[in-house]
Amino acid sequence: MPSQSSNSLADKLAASLADGSFVRLVLSHPAGGDVEKIIGRLVALKTGPHLSLTYRHPTRDVTQNLPVAAAPAWLREQVPRQFRSALLGTTRADWQLHADRLIRHKPAITEPPARNHDRVRPSVLGNATWLPADADKRRQIDRYAEIFSHLAQACSWPERPVIADMGCGKGYLTFAVWHLLRDRGARVIGVEQRPELVAAANRLARQIGATGLEFVTGTIASVELPALHGLIALHACDTATDDALRRGIEMKAQLIIVAPCCHKEIRPQLGQPEPLAPVLAHGLMAERMAEWVTDGLRALALETAGYRVKMIEFVASEHTPKNLMIAAIRTGRPGPRERVEALKKFFGIQHHALD
Repeated sequence: MPSQSSNSLADKLAASLADGSFVRLVLSHPAGGDVEKIIGRLVALKTGPHLSLTYRHPTRDVTQNLPVAAAPAWLREQVPRQFRSALLGTTRADWQLHADRLIRHKPAITEPPARNHDRVRPSVLGNATWLPADADKRRQIDRYAEIFSHLAQACSWPERPVIADMGCGKGYLTFAVWHLLRDRGARVIGVEQRPELVAAANRLARQIGATGLEFVTGTIASVELPALHGLIALHACDTATDDALRRGIEMKAQLIIVAPCCHKEIRPQLGQPEPLAPVLAHGLMAERMAEWVTDGLRALALETAGYRVKMIEFVASEHTPKNLMIAAIRTGRPGPRERVEALKKFFGIQHHALD
């Protein structure tokens, strides 16, 4: 049941939405669950004003638009049951609810913000000149870097961590990771088998004075590397993603993040077990199932090797159809191998690159 303080805060929210003084709403200190924080702002949609709520998870954000009329009741459900703290910002006063006490502060913002729905999200990389010009590619790199930065905080890395970017291409992501870790004296290594790309990336690294950043020529499976703390790969083709995962597992990298590209190995082996046979008889459905099974086997292989795994949709599908990310943090507690074998047996798969 809502407390007197949460009811009072909900009433103030309703009043600020009605008179146009609303600035923002932040719910924090969750009582449990995966949501770390909820941030609310007022937006103008075609159907009328809505409270746009961003649910902050450890590795992703989820946005929900709530009609303003429903916002006060929603807030009463959230505080204090789901969140122990709340901050309502208005142009007249800021109201902080904590430990069931409602405290008034001077307003931090005295002018209402813009109500447009789509806002440009600030980049964790700033306006770095080495970022790609293509907007979709830039968005991928920035989002990957944002997730990397968040996950790296959960790793007990030393002051000078060593990170490898496998199949780095032109090195956009490699530069991004170096940029994030440059103040820690990190050594970041880009691995690419095309020597002309390696030479170009090394030239750019020298031009910008990127101490600790280097690019080497070699294949993911065989290149010589020092002991690694983190390993990443973005859209490494064919079985290169599996080669990257294998190297990360073998080198006991504490953090492994890959965004898979191709799924060619499993597709020819994929059977049509009942009751899925009528569905998998359609080529497109079989193709998608092969992708899911391939990435599922990759996740299970990581868990078997002692990693905690998250599967993340790291950018919207309109920016790239290859928008799945596999993120793994080493725990040293191996999972059961039987799950891998059971999945392979069900689909008639004889061999997988991570066997």
